[in-house]
Amino acid sequence: MASGAAGDTIAAATEAGSAGDTVVLSPRDDVAVALRDIRAGETVSLPAGDGGELRTVHAQQDVPRGHKLALRPIEAGRHVHKFGYSIGVAKEEIPVGCWVHTHNLKTGLGAVLEYTYSPSSAQEAAGTPWPGGRTTFQGYVRENGEVGIRNEIWIINTVGCISKTCETLARLGSKQFEGRGIDGVYHFPHPFGCSQLGDDLTATQKLLAALVRHGNAAGVLVVGLGCENNQIESFRQVIGDYSPDRVRFMKSQEVEDELEEGLSLIGELVDYAERFSRQEVPLSKLRIGLKCGGSDGFSGITANPLVGRAADAITSAGGTALLTEVPEMFGAETILMDRAADEGVFHDIVELINGFKSYFIRHGHEIYENPSPGNKDGGITTLEEKSLGCTQKGGHATVTDVLLYGEPSRKPGLNLVQAPGNDLVSVTALSAAGAHVVLFTTGRGTPFGGPVPTVKIATNSQLAAHKKNWIDFDAGRLIEGMSMEALRDELLELIAGIASGERQTHNERNGFREIAIFKDGVML
Repeated sequence: MASGAAGDTIAAATEAGSAGDTVVLSPRDDVAVALRDIRAGETVSLPAGDGGELRTVHAQQDVPRGHKLALRPIEAGRHVHKFGYSIGVAKEEIPVGCWVHTHNLKTGLGAVLEYTYSPSSAQEAAGTPWPGGRTTFQGYVRENGEVGIRNEIWIINTVGCISKTCETLARLGSKQFEGRGIDGVYHFPHPFGCSQLGDDLTATQKLLAALVRHGNAAGVLVVGLGCENNQIESFRQVIGDYSPDRVRFMKSQEVEDELEEGLSLIGELVDYAERFSRQEVPLSKLRIGLKCGGSDGFSGITANPLVGRAADAITSAGGTALLTEVPEMFGAETILMDRAADEGVFHDIVELINGFKSYFIRHGHEIYENPSPGNKDGGITTLEEKSLGCTQKGGHATVTDVLLYGEPSRKPGLNLVQAPGNDLVSVTALSAAGAHVVLFTTGRGTPFGGPVPTVKIATNSQLAAHKKNWIDFDAGRLIEGMSMEALRDELLELIAGIASGERQTHNERNGFREIAIFKDGVML
């Protein structure tokens, strides 16, 4: 299934006048998605078939909005299809018109699997031009050639116990240097860096070092305590080459007044940051992160395929799209494997998928415990159903690279990033991989934001109307008759405006910027 196909289907269904009740996403499907609450006893309209005939189903049970209604009798043990793919196995016989959910549908996925390299003959370039022929945005070009869309000062703490000092420095610095040619002074607290060993310490250092290198930060103050495992001396080595004008360090135990010293160093970084101004930058330099959180039954129908169209436009312009949430690829991973640029990338994807499954097994947890309670509430029943919707955010593009946790992106195109589905952890990983902005689709809503602008895209218009101070874009309009092309162009203009500094996201306006670091080991 090509990403965007679900969005095309619902747009066609809307034009046919059948979107008031349900939508069917593929001729192979055994279920329809309810576009409103359906009550037992109702006669429900379905999208017209190939012959254009009106079809109806008599609802046997209540079916909540976003949930699934059986279109045909389904035998116990048979695979149930949505998006044209299996989303699980019927636990019992399901008559026509019945609600299909966790009570009668279970995952059909297996454990660690073997895969065969078979590049798709239908593999295609994204080939979706940016509307209006746009080829550039207004960004900041750093001395090392890296690009940013904000001119900020970032404070990175090497250890959790210095977080409050850094928080105070950010607050005082923002006030003291307001109007000085920067977009603000920001700190991203975390609890790690002390008492960590081995791979855990390495992961913390890689993640923080990647943030130090991020182009949205014109200058960075690294603040340590002095006795932590993540010593500033060793952390410098992980950062690699850096300009001493851009990155400053302070070990709090060694200075008399860390606030006075910290503000002095921030002042020097502000002086450096004022050297930069926005200039025309090719779209090929833009990196976007792709993430869904609090999904519902419309995520794979509206917002995710819409984001896939935006990702196609960016990758076709030579830019980079970063897709993560590895456990939410389970069940749809072969779609990505078939789009691998070569056999080496294919094997990297296999290792990414099976490595994450082994992580679950190593900790004695069920691989397919996902979806979350909120997902199920919104109509998602199994992990494969969630994954088939989730992977649509990657559009049609070829998978050019697979990045380990904390690694920066190196190749344009669609990159897969090693990280779990957790919202904060995965958005932080996308930022560390170099995402200038994250497109975050949601059917449930959330106020949080990562260290980079985090665009909240509602899957349904009710959420967008209810949470106007959270949501930046309403993809639910696709259900209401707006075309995919018009919405895609509007979303791309929003992205261009954010990248060029003409627009802010709600998380920026609200001051909501957070990080979370992946942990998988012993703590002393």
